[in-house]
Amino acid sequence: MDTDDSTGIKILGHDHRADISSSLPLRQWLYAWLLHPDIAGNYRKTIDRWTAILIVGNLFALVFEHVPAIFEPNHRWFHLFDLISVGVFTIEFSMRLYLAPEDREFNVKTWPRWRYLTSPFAMIDFLAVAPFYLQAFIPLDLRMLRALRLLRIFKLFRIVIPAYKEFIERNLGRTFRQKIHALVFPSEFGGTLHRLFDTFIVMWVVVSVIAVILESIQAVHQLLNLEFLILDSVAVGIFSVEYCLRLYCCVEEPGFQRAFVGRFKQARVPSMLIDFVAILPFFLEAFLHHLFDLRFLRIFRLMRLLKLSRYTDATQTLTKVIVRELPVLTASAFIMVLLVILTASLGYLLEHDAQPDKFENIPQSIYWAVITLASVGYGDITPVTPLGRIVTIILALLGIGIFAIPAALLSSAFTDELIIERDALRSKLYQMLEDGVFSKEEAEIINIDAKRLHLTQEDLNQMIDKARRERELMADVSSLPLHKIAATPEHTIEHYKSLIGQIRMLNELTDKQEFAVFAVQRKRLTAHEWQLWQQIYRDGTGSTVT
Repeated sequence: MDTDDSTGIKILGHDHRADISSSLPLRQWLYAWLLHPDIAGNYRKTIDRWTAILIVGNLFALVFEHVPAIFEPNHRWFHLFDLISVGVFTIEFSMRLYLAPEDREFNVKTWPRWRYLTSPFAMIDFLAVAPFYLQAFIPLDLRMLRALRLLRIFKLFRIVIPAYKEFIERNLGRTFRQKIHALVFPSEFGGTLHRLFDTFIVMWVVVSVIAVILESIQAVHQLLNLEFLILDSVAVGIFSVEYCLRLYCCVEEPGFQRAFVGRFKQARVPSMLIDFVAILPFFLEAFLHHLFDLRFLRIFRLMRLLKLSRYTDATQTLTKVIVRELPVLTASAFIMVLLVILTASLGYLLEHDAQPDKFENIPQSIYWAVITLASVGYGDITPVTPLGRIVTIILALLGIGIFAIPAALLSSAFTDELIIERDALRSKLYQMLEDGVFSKEEAEIINIDAKRLHLTQEDLNQMIDKARRERELMADVSSLPLHKIAATPEHTIEHYKSLIGQIRMLNELTDKQEFAVFAVQRKRLTAHEWQLWQQIYRDGTGSTVT
């Protein structure tokens, strides 16, 4: 949490570089930079993240070591990776042992390092490296050594256990279903454990999709047939549990409260339909394989990639853009279809006699028209008559502009949507600053919106400063008579910008359809006033308003 000392405003933003004094003793300085849980911007999260990645990498290495065709030609690389992993885990264990006296969990007791060594986390860290060093003194069977290396997975508990404790504290007194809801749905009660759950699902989506892609390579499929089958079964099990959990606790979501109707409504949500399609091929093939050949359904496992749309707002923004610009896109599509049919008919008329095998009918000519208009030009169908070639030249030139219209519309509309949403965030900031400070709930809302709009911490701070200055200026100037405001150009400009900001806020808050009825049909605004209202709404900054 960042604090602006001049105003007392607290915001939850992106991590920034920690401000740690270099005059601290070495051990305190290292602990502050590497392990301190309460200093934002240090390297603790980075260390945890890369440690988790290395643990997962070790798990995959153990799996591939059981495939002789992969392990034997690359055994040196596997050994090098194991050496690097042991080295990193040993350094981490030594670092935590050295810094144990600075840890508040151990520094209040005598013999803090011994207390650390006897803690569960230290035992996990020790077991992650012990098998490697034991083989130097005790002759261990290779299979036993690999089994002991699986203990490294327990290092993930160092990340999960603190998140679980935080989750329990946040959900004290809540029901089991409410806790499940906090785990799988975004809410103020989810905390770190909810983010870990999302990361876990995303990881399995990526892994399962990569497995489906690699499975299509015959040589790889023959080597890892059993591994692919096990991985797909585990992935389907995880996705099935997630799907059931979401259906079970969705009644805690606003608008889905009723037991049967709410769950049925939730099951029809696009993201839930994607989740269902992600697991459906596995069960259809498992239960109906003796009746039908359903191997073709395996390719639909790639639909799991769409599950990632739940964890990004880009697809939601794009959907809004498409819905908003649908009339224009429909008109553009109509023009393209019309042009394709006309040119295909013309191509058939000109080329059928010369090439009856290629321009056999108008539907086949449509294929030629589309690839020509789209400037693809595969070359499998080409006109040979002079008039056909002239038509092709004209068609290719027209296609450059016609097929570019939808892309240009979407690009422009997407940019406009981001501007509108940033203006909405600016309006929120203006409203939240009414009391001069941000509450914790308001800060969380700002942080979520800033991440959704891909704002950096610097951009967010600039927006907050601008909103604060406008609020302060309004408090100082708005009470003055207009002729006194107009006497100072700076006050005039700021007051003018503030008024435009209020107009944009009114546009966001009012019912636009009812406003249009009163303004236009009932003629409560003049044509010039209505045009000015629309222009202020369309313009993100108001800079072009005259």
